[in-house]
Amino acid sequence: MRVLVVANQKGGVGKTTTAINLGTALAAVGEKVLLIDSDPQGNASTGLGVGRAQRTTTLYDVLMGEREMRDAVVPTKVPGLDLAPADPDLSGVELELGQQARRSFKLRDALAPLRASGEYSYVLIDCPPSLNLLTVNAMAAADAVLVPLQCEFFALEGLSQLMRTIDLVRGSLNPNLEIQGVVLTMYDRRNSLSEQVASDVRAHFGEAVYQTVIPRNVRVSEAPSFGKPALVYDLKCAGSQAYLKLARELVLRERDRRARAA
Repeated sequence: MRVLVVANQKGGVGKTTTAINLGTALAAVGEKVLLIDSDPQGNASTGLGVGRAQRTTTLYDVLMGEREMRDAVVPTKVPGLDLAPADPDLSGVELELGQQARRSFKLRDALAPLRASGEYSYVLIDCPPSLNLLTVNAMAAADAVLVPLQCEFFALEGLSQLMRTIDLVRGSLNPNLEIQGVVLTMYDRRNSLSEQVASDVRAHFGEAVYQTVIPRNVRVSEAPSFGKPALVYDLKCAGSQAYLKLARELVLRERDRRARAA
């Protein structure tokens, strides 16, 4: 099981959209995927069509030690893609866990039985746009970080903050945490700034940046209001096709990584 945290401390960069559609695309190519919604807003849950009435057990119950992760998991309408949903109670986790021992490892401990079972090939964790206990738990539980990066002026500044956070987590909680890749999102070919940001990011991070870029796309923006991933809402649109390419590229990277480790 490979646990990837989709994280960026900056909001509005396409984290949830990437988590939903990458999870859907991975399921479409035959992987068994669990998406964990770790944002109190619950946008990933809503975007996958899992309404509040269906969220009888959520990630909050799991982190508080009241339920097992399996109890929170619900199937989505996408074959091969399951969801551990979120609700607003998650926003109180930081206060409620207080100074509890292993409070930064609650999610890692909860995922241990799933790791042992091998029932999922990928777990994607959608994080809130801030550095709080939920993000720290996600990074402590993860094997690697997938960074969606909006092609705009302040992108690199936010990315440098995220890299410092990852270094801190490596130093104190999870020494094996790696950068899985950087995904350029909301790319607009008509805008020279998009090209400039993409060029700067590639110059700085080299091969860590995915070749696939996610374009600005109206159909991708519309899809969550229908409770569907873009790939289900409109498979042929440019955004959906880009996420399918991204999934293929991710799987190839993971195969290469396993081959090098063997």
